[in-house]
Amino acid sequence: MPEIRIHAEVREEFGKGAARRIRRDGKVPVVLYGHGDATVHLTLPGHDLMLALKTANVLINLDVDGKRQLAIPKDVQRHPLRRNIEHVDLLSVRRGEKVTVDVPVQTEGEIAPGGLLEHTLTTLSVLAEATHIPQSIVVSIQGLQVGDAIHARDVTLPPGTELETDADAAVLHVMASPTAADLDTGETAEDETAEFEA
Repeated sequence: MPEIRIHAEVREEFGKGAARRIRRDGKVPVVLYGHGDATVHLTLPGHDLMLALKTANVLINLDVDGKRQLAIPKDVQRHPLRRNIEHVDLLSVRRGEKVTVDVPVQTEGEIAPGGLLEHTLTTLSVLAEATHIPQSIVVSIQGLQVGDAIHARDVTLPPGTELETDADAAVLHVMASPTAADLDTGETAEDETAEFEA
C-alpha cells in the first residue's frame, strides 16, 4: 500500500470554538495515539486528508515538525448533512508491526439465476502488517446457488493476513428471489392491514 505524506501541525488550542476556527481555515483537528505514548493533538490540511481517506485503511506518513510518524485512521467523524470531515483519530504504527483493521469485502462473478445475494458482512476484521494492509478482500460468488453461503473461514486472504473475524460468521449467502406470487401476497397483506386499521 502506498504511503501518503501529509504535513501536520501540533495543535495548542482545544474546545469547540478552537475546532470551528480550525475548520474555517480549511484544516481538520486530529488526535494521534498509540504505543502507550502521550496523545498528540494535531491539525491536518482538510483537502489532503479528504483525498487520503478515500483509500480504505490508508497509511499516512505524518510530517510533524520535521519528524516522521506512520499512522492509520481509526475513527472519522463527518458532519451529518454536509459529510465534510470534522475530526479524525489516528493510530500510530511502526514498520513491521501488525495491526487489526476492518477491510471491505468485494465480490466477483455472478450467482446462478433465481438467487438474490445478501451481504451479511461488508468488512472482515484481519491482522495485517501496518505497511501491507489490503485495500479490499475479493470473494468469488461465481455459480453460487440458492441456499449457498460463504463463511469467513472460506475466504482466501492476501498473504501475510490473518483472520480476526469469527471463522463461522457468514459473509455472504444466496436467498431465493421473491416470486410474483410472493410480491402479490405482500401487497395483499398490506392492503388488508390498511383496511383493518381504517
